[in-house]
Amino acid sequence: MSAINEFIGNEVKNHDVVVFMKGTPGFPQCGFSGQVVQILDYLGVEYHGVNVLTSDEMRQGIKEYSNWPTIPQLYVKGEFVGGCDIIREMFQAGELQGHFEEKGIAVKGAA
Repeated sequence: MSAINEFIGNEVKNHDVVVFMKGTPGFPQCGFSGQVVQILDYLGVEYHGVNVLTSDEMRQGIKEYSNWPTIPQLYVKGEFVGGCDIIREMFQAGELQGHFEEKGIAVKGAA
């Protein structure tokens, strides 16, 4: 296993909610990453952001790790949930909130 895979695996295992994104939660550097951050912030979910722009190895590594071609990527309790479109659709359908609650993740102000 490569060092980058090990790093990604540790991030996913050690944080209940992880977003691999372009930029940081405070300063997303692409619209899709920004949308996922907005949704998570809106739900009041605590999450850990990993900036894939820090290295090409990281940007490539996360795509191979999840077998998913795009960034951002959301992981909940070690499971890959999806990218921006999936997260947005789940959120709009009210499924994302339920998914977090099922996994024992606190959601603030869930309508």
